[in-house]
Amino acid sequence: MVPRVGVDVTAIERVAAAYRRHRGRFLRKFLTEREIAYCADRPERWAGRWAAKEAIGKAMPSGVSRPRMVDVEILPQDDGRPHVQVAPGTTLSGSTIDVSIAHDGHFAIAVAAIPETDVVGAVPARPEGVRLPDRPADGHKGTFGTVVVLAGSQGFTGAAYLASNGAARTGAGLVRLLVAQSIYPILAEKCTEVMVHPVPELRPGVVGDRSSAAVLGLFAGCDAAVIGPGLGRDPSTRRLLEALLPQVSIPVVLDADGLNLVSEVPGLLARLPVDLILTPHPGEFARLSGLETAAVQADRVGAARRFAKSWRKVVVLKGAQTVIAGPDGRLSINPVATPALASGGTGDVLAGMIGALRGQGLPAFEAAVTGVYVHGLAGQWLERDIGRSGVLASDLLPQIPRVMERLRASSRE
Repeated sequence: MVPRVGVDVTAIERVAAAYRRHRGRFLRKFLTEREIAYCADRPERWAGRWAAKEAIGKAMPSGVSRPRMVDVEILPQDDGRPHVQVAPGTTLSGSTIDVSIAHDGHFAIAVAAIPETDVVGAVPARPEGVRLPDRPADGHKGTFGTVVVLAGSQGFTGAAYLASNGAARTGAGLVRLLVAQSIYPILAEKCTEVMVHPVPELRPGVVGDRSSAAVLGLFAGCDAAVIGPGLGRDPSTRRLLEALLPQVSIPVVLDADGLNLVSEVPGLLARLPVDLILTPHPGEFARLSGLETAAVQADRVGAARRFAKSWRKVVVLKGAQTVIAGPDGRLSINPVATPALASGGTGDVLAGMIGALRGQGLPAFEAAVTGVYVHGLAGQWLERDIGRSGVLASDLLPQIPRVMERLRASSRE
């Protein structure tokens, strides 16, 4: 991974002049006591550390607060190379930062390099239930599960792409995407790392109940399923899910149109397996529960907890500070919230992520909590790199493995 690099040039005489005006008070604004002792009365060393700390700040993306200069200490190692240490509990604490300092008689020049995964600053406290699947060195694609995704319809091919690639980017060994025959060419060309299967359709872009046997057959041998993103709300698709879902024997993440269709069949939700994961936004939750959307939003925690128990399912109520509730009473509120995720398709990515975690063996509640947390962190990183608006759902995809690797690294620290 390419590190982020910062460069700074500082005039030695300018630093020396500041010292003459303010003496020790000036040095203590940017040097630790140990640095002051090491630098002694040598202005080139003062300027070198000023330049190095400026270079570290320049290596950080906009939106990430820089550590104070005095919280960064740069002292020589035994071999003479500078070693950077950042005060605990501050931005970049525990990060690996490489610094080079040089002088030409009038200027101090410094270059700083920071691994991209370290630049994001302190990772928010992990909610209880966050677990990352093991990645043994001798693993292969069969080790990490096969996820099947039933998604997409005419005009909504993007949802199928995002959900299936969300699963792939979260570490699934194989991803099988089932789409209506007429939209198959679009997805087959776009999803080069996903196995795309055409399914017989009732009308252009509509997978209906006549395809239930074919769809169920393609679920065979898979470890988890994601059903619903962009699937459409045709009555024949509703009949397909009514016939299919009670027969599926693998863990299922039900999202988007899958939730809307199930809400139209009284009593169907209660007949579905207990380990099913539901991922509604407030409007979808309202349709499932019979509540008004405003009532759901007024008591997000209470609504999620009450209906998770009533439905006997894990419920992921999406939104700022997403609520995850289990049928056993467990509850988690995601600590990460960013408006960067407020764009179409980000929920499709999340559904694929949770499906991949289920396929890699995580229990339903842990897969939901972990998927939501990683998804939120990926959005937060994008907010810092791109901004609070303009982030696309597809921008999340390459961030997912970076976030997961950072979390694994922090677990080893």
